[in-house]
Parts: sequence; C-alpha cells; structure tokens
Amino acid sequence: MKKYFFIIAMLSGALFSFQGSFAQEKEVVLEDVNQDDLGNVTDEFQEQFFEALKQKGIENYEKAILALEECQRLEPNNPVVYFEMARNYSELENYDRAIANLEKAHQLAPKREDVLDQLYKTYTRAKQYDNAIETLLKLLSFDEDYKEKLANIYLLNRQFDEALQTIDELDEHEGPSTYRNKLRRQIYARTGDTAAQIENLEQGIANNPENEKNYLNLIYIYSDMGDDEQAYNTALQLLEANPGSTLVHLALYKFHLEREEPEEAVNSMKIVFESEEIDAESKFKVLNDFLIFVDNNPEYEEDLMQVSKMLSERENAPKLYSQLGQYYMKRGELEDALNFFKAGLAENTDDFQLVKNTIFLQLELEKYKEARDLSKEMLEVFPAQPVLFLLQGIALNQLKEYREAIEILTFGLDYLIDNPRMEIDFYTQLKMAYKELGEEEKSAEFSRKVEALIKEIE
Repeated sequence: MKKYFFIIAMLSGALFSFQGSFAQEKEVVLEDVNQDDLGNVTDEFQEQFFEALKQKGIENYEKAILALEECQRLEPNNPVVYFEMARNYSELENYDRAIANLEKAHQLAPKREDVLDQLYKTYTRAKQYDNAIETLLKLLSFDEDYKEKLANIYLLNRQFDEALQTIDELDEHEGPSTYRNKLRRQIYARTGDTAAQIENLEQGIANNPENEKNYLNLIYIYSDMGDDEQAYNTALQLLEANPGSTLVHLALYKFHLEREEPEEAVNSMKIVFESEEIDAESKFKVLNDFLIFVDNNPEYEEDLMQVSKMLSERENAPKLYSQLGQYYMKRGELEDALNFFKAGLAENTDDFQLVKNTIFLQLELEKYKEARDLSKEMLEVFPAQPVLFLLQGIALNQLKEYREAIEILTFGLDYLIDNPRMEIDFYTQLKMAYKELGEEEKSAEFSRKVEALIKEIE
C-alpha cells in the first residue's frame, strides 16, 4: 500500500512530507518510500490526503477539494493542506480561493519559497499584478533569477520604465538574452513613442559610443519598424566603434543572409557560437537559422558540423542534439537523426519530446527491442504518459510478445483522457495482439471499437 500512495503522490505532482517540504512542479523517478516518512498524522488524515492526491491526479479537482476539506477539519494549521487546496482551486480557475489558501499557507509557513512562488503565479493568473510584484520582490531574497520574471510582470502592469530598468540591470550583470530582448521589443511596441526612443538611443550613442546596449536597442527598434537598412547601418556603426563586438553578430548574420552574402553570414554565425557573452538560447536560435540555411545551401554542411561540434563542447548539448536530429529527420536521413537523438537522451532524459522522437525513429527503423526497452525505461520517468504505453505496445507486438503487449496497452488506456485518435491506435494494437493469439472474439471486439470511434471522429 505504501508504494501505491507514493505513485499517486507523484502522478498528482505533489510529493512532500507533511512536516514541511512542498511539491516541485515536475515528475520524479519512481522509488519506494516508507510511510513513516509521511510525518505524525492520523490514519484518517492520511487516507483523506491521499484520496485528494488521487482525485487531483485524474483531474477531478472538486472531489480533491472535498477530501482536503476533511484534512483541514482534522488539522486546521497544516500549511500543506492549504497549499494543495490552492493548487486545486487554481486548476478550476477559481483564483480568489486559490489566493486565500496560499496566503494562509504563507502565514503558517512564512519562509517557504515554494508557497511564495505559487502565490506570485496565482496573482499573475488573476491579473493582480501589484500583488505579484510585491511577492516577487520577496522572492528575490531566495533567488536572483526571479528578477527576470519581475521584469515581465512590470511589463504586464504597464510599468515600462521599471521593466526596462530591470532588463538593463540583468543585461549588465548576465549579458543579453533572447528572452529579455523580446521583452524589450514588447515594451517599445506598447509605448508607441518610437521617435522619442530612437532620439534617446542616438543621444546615448553620441554621449557614450562604446556602450553596445544603445546600438543593439536601436537595431531592435529599426528591425521592428521594418527599416532593415537603418538597422544594418547601425550594426555596422557598432562594429566600427567596437570591432571586437560579438553581440553585433546576432543581428549581422541575419542581414547577411537577407542580402545573400553567405560567406559573411557563416562568419558572423561562427563568431556568435564562439562568444562567451552570448547566452545559449540565442546560440540555438542562430543554429536553427543555420540549419535552414544549410538545407538550401548544402555546400556549407561541413561548416555546420564544425559549429555543431563547437557548440556541443561549450553549451547544453542535449538541446543541440535534438535540433540536429530534427534537421536530419526532415532530410529523411533517419539513422543520423536517431544517433543525434540518442546522444541527446544520454545527457538528458527529462526532455519528453526528445524521448518520443527517439522511440518513433526506433520503431520506424524496425529497432523494436531498443524501442521496447527505452519506452519501458522512460515510463519510470513519465509514468502517466499514455503514448509511452502505446509505443511499448507497438514494439511488443512487432516482437511477437503479444501477452505483454495486451497487458501494457490495457494499463495505458487508464491514462488516456479525451484523445479518440490515440484511443484508436490503442484498440488497433490490441486487436492485432488478440488476433495473433487466436482470440478472434476479443480481436473482433476491439475492431468494432475502432470502427465506432472512426465514425465519431468523422
């Protein structure tokens, strides 16, 4: 029974002890847990709490709340109960009640970062931006990473000066990022006074020509205005003022591509990839453009492999491998694509899209044993994903392990909600398995289910 409790807790996304630790918004690998670790609670409380987790896991939030109300009656000062109550109300988009419960949880556990984090998110969903900002300012004492979120809420609250100031402070300490550049562009678009912004930036360049930030912001404004010539000239102006600038090549490579200057574009891309100032997200965006470029200009494929090798050594390799795998998959070079996907998966098993792509290609290339084994392994990481049960069932059918296929497919159907097309795939595989076992009646039953669902969809 204790393992059953643990699985329910994991599927609901709420795994923590009753003595104070709160849930993290991610799935975890299955492992055993001792019920003694759940804290000093009554059997009745424990039964109601796990009933709430179970109901939340199957998206029955109203019943989860009823069970939590019983927990609240038994332990009125337990912050975990209020935290879970809030999460269920959030799922129902009843933000007022979610906020009330989170505020109570914060009152009972004032030093919990996770409560404040959930509170700021709920304030944001409820469009109570002033309260979200106040909460984020408290969260900064836990982690400076919340500062970027603060800039976004300032934008939503139309506090544009505060948003720009926060973005500039982050750029100064961490270097520019693609996300913050997008925020800055949104601010410029919403303020609407483009002429004044251009004038201020040009004055800033005149006063301090070595400050790259003013050039870059001016490039973004001109680009958004569709004035590519002015944007390009500003980029050249920055390069003249600071020949060693790497940031300017984030703009220059695109201008070179548009001007059909491939050599210059490739050179700018390589500078971006080698730069230590430019964040990984921006580099991967450039890589994506490079992949599109090479698709149309295959003579530069050797350059692509060169920069890919460079990136894999310097940056987050799993994302790189995923991008390269998708590139080769589009080209129909499935073995190469699979090799890149597997390399990425060896570094990071938390990327669900990467997991699916890998198993899909294993099936496509008739590597059924590999697909069976990988899907089984990944079900420990993503235990509530029906597609993994389906893919494992397909692999087992192809390996003629029909009984095992029936078992895993039947189990997977329990996790399938409102997806008739995938349901058809499950029934088709079950029909096949029963037919191969000579159980014609069961096979016909699933055949009828397939036909009925097809009619519903049509």
